[in-house]
Amino acid sequence: MISTEKKPYIGGMNTAQFNPDKQHTISKSVSISGTGLHTGAMVDLTLNPASPGFGFQFQRVDLPHQPIIKADCDLVTDVSRGTTLEVNGVKVSTVEHVLAALVGMGVDNCLLEINGPEMPIMDGSSQPFIELIEDAGIVEQDAAKIWYSIDDNIYYYDEKKRVEMVAMPAKEYQVTTLIDFNSPVLGTQHAGLKHINEFKDEIAPCRTFCFLHELEMLLDNNLIKGGDINNAIVIVDKAVGEQEMSRLKKVFHKDNIEVKSEGYLNNLELRFPNEAARHKLLDVIGDLALIGYPIKGRIIANRPGHSTNVEFAKQIKQHIKKNKHTQGIPVYNPDQPPVYDQQFIEKTLPHRYPFALVDKVIELSDTHIVGIKNVTFNEWFFQGHFPGNPVMPGVLQIEALAQCGGILAINLSGGGEHDTYFLKIDNCKFKNMVRPGDTLVLKMELIAPIRRGICEMKGTTYVGNKVCSEAILVAQIVKRG
Repeated sequence: MISTEKKPYIGGMNTAQFNPDKQHTISKSVSISGTGLHTGAMVDLTLNPASPGFGFQFQRVDLPHQPIIKADCDLVTDVSRGTTLEVNGVKVSTVEHVLAALVGMGVDNCLLEINGPEMPIMDGSSQPFIELIEDAGIVEQDAAKIWYSIDDNIYYYDEKKRVEMVAMPAKEYQVTTLIDFNSPVLGTQHAGLKHINEFKDEIAPCRTFCFLHELEMLLDNNLIKGGDINNAIVIVDKAVGEQEMSRLKKVFHKDNIEVKSEGYLNNLELRFPNEAARHKLLDVIGDLALIGYPIKGRIIANRPGHSTNVEFAKQIKQHIKKNKHTQGIPVYNPDQPPVYDQQFIEKTLPHRYPFALVDKVIELSDTHIVGIKNVTFNEWFFQGHFPGNPVMPGVLQIEALAQCGGILAINLSGGGEHDTYFLKIDNCKFKNMVRPGDTLVLKMELIAPIRRGICEMKGTTYVGNKVCSEAILVAQIVKRG
């Protein structure tokens, strides 16, 4: 748990107003109580603020030592009627609706305390959890949110279940679901979410659903002890006899239950015409939260279910782990004209040969800069630095980064008569050698806004896709004269 001095957002503020590149948590602990759908146990759920990088973790406070279970697709052990996480025999079930609410509200870090084995089902949607999060308020944290951008299509196909899922490149997190249960009641439905800030109003209110024949099977196996006609949409896909009607009244403790041959139990009024497809989209978001990384990409899911959602989450997670090192690597195209050429750099920086170590700038924004240093065999330092096996000195790689960062800092200070003097270098590491003929790519990223002339940046050098060196550099911007 954390404390923070930052002002929390007022409950109910749209997630579009959050900074999507910062991590967020809730500003205070909030609780809700309800019945578990399958266990029938009354449970208390408390959402707590959590530190940057904490992610989503569940804590069973009713058990000795209060074990913690991370929201991780590799820990899923059951997907029969919801998503269950388990570590060392300790379980927490039906996690998808509350996880979807957290993702949909832009929360990145939260400790979820539960005094039972299952999340409360509430009305079968994410809406009660949305309201809980709004009651807590959301606070921005002083930590960057590291997105993983899907750069290649990732396919998943389950031939037996006829499920197809794909993650495609996109600038935002988008989800489309399509369902077809061969039901005259549901028909073929689809739902889409173009921006996560639509989740609260368009997706969160949509309730879970099941068919009457599935309900009968669950009742026969004593699997929905907490079931109620108010926490799920029951689709009636066959004629119901008096014996079955009496059984339903007894199970749901209702004197009056109406069942038509085709339709919805008790003539339930839908919140959206395609509420079933929207709830499937909700489940996809909740289950894909178990990837453990916020992603930018478009998800298309045809006939999704919890088992396939989790398998797809595992596939995406493995793809990220395999390719994460390539994220954020600048791409240098020598055919593209530079943002700044060597003549402009010479006007900006006081450095001259042999200490002018940035040949051109290929990217520049208010938060980062990418420069190029062409390393040739004729470099002055190769005469004395391993002349029989020439390697660019690591300290000069850091100096090249410093000069590149100086261009960014001076640009942010309005240009003109400014110099940068580096005050500190932290966490400096050298990982690969730089040799004659290499094109050294220099990337500097602001870690925090410039305050009182102090600039803190993360610097990384690359040759191709390999990181050669990295460091945290702190500089002071000083006006000349």
